[in-house]
Amino acid sequence: QVQLVESGGGSVQAGGSLKLSCAAFGYTYSTYCMAWFRQAPGKEREWVAGIEGERTINYADSVKGRFTISKDNAKNTLYLQMNSLKPEDTAMYYCAADEGYSDEPCGSARSDFDYWGQGTQVTVSS
Repeated sequence: QVQLVESGGGSVQAGGSLKLSCAAFGYTYSTYCMAWFRQAPGKEREWVAGIEGERTINYADSVKGRFTISKDNAKNTLYLQMNSLKPEDTAMYYCAADEGYSDEPCGSARSDFDYWGQGTQVTVSS
């Protein structure tokens, strides 16, 4: 029903920046909840940032002030601008979407999202 494809990952030094993109295909009008997750080796997949509908945006404390989530509805694309990157940010980053409702909040758990991208690797060296 919905396919997600991430891009923009790469290797940078600490303090650098990257911008990730997530292109959505299919019945994209149904994806009320959009989010970015990340997973480092040996760690669980964790929620990074999310956008609910057209206005509500939330960030994990670990990235607040450094990362910015946004979307371009005309391009059916979700973005994650990452600045002041740290080695701790090294992970596989995933785009996620869920069919939410305007009167219900979006979740931040892995199980709250039905659609996932394949991931894009971000590596930050010291």
